[in-house]
Amino acid sequence: MYYLKTSASFDSAHFLHGYEGKCSNLHGHHWVIEVTIAGEQLSDHGQAKGMLMDFGEMKRLVRALADRYDHTLIYEEHSLAQTTLEALRQEGFCMTPVCFRPTAENLARCFYETLRGQGLPVSVVTVYETPDNCAAYEGE
Repeated sequence: MYYLKTSASFDSAHFLHGYEGKCSNLHGHHWVIEVTIAGEQLSDHGQAKGMLMDFGEMKRLVRALADRYDHTLIYEEHSLAQTTLEALRQEGFCMTPVCFRPTAENLARCFYETLRGQGLPVSVVTVYETPDNCAAYEGE
């Protein structure tokens, strides 16, 4: 089995609605997405000969995903009052609603599914909230 791994990072804020602890308050992270793809065979022709995948294409997809979340407020849909959302929009804040509690675990699965949907043969996605704390999602 061959493996390729790349990473991209982004800065964003989030909070955990309904959580009893510090993370219930709005706070930010320097997130790192680490993506591993796997395959049993390398290409045997063309420009990709001897490669599982062109690193450039893999990095482009992972970087584009990170860029969608960079410098936004990631929040769970229906966790903020409508008046709060309207006020934030009027102030020009960038916000990214998600249909799940924005934990590292759920973001890892979301990123995995997004990249798989784009045709990337993802094996594992690891999301670091801090340099010491991460969550990983591995598909079946």
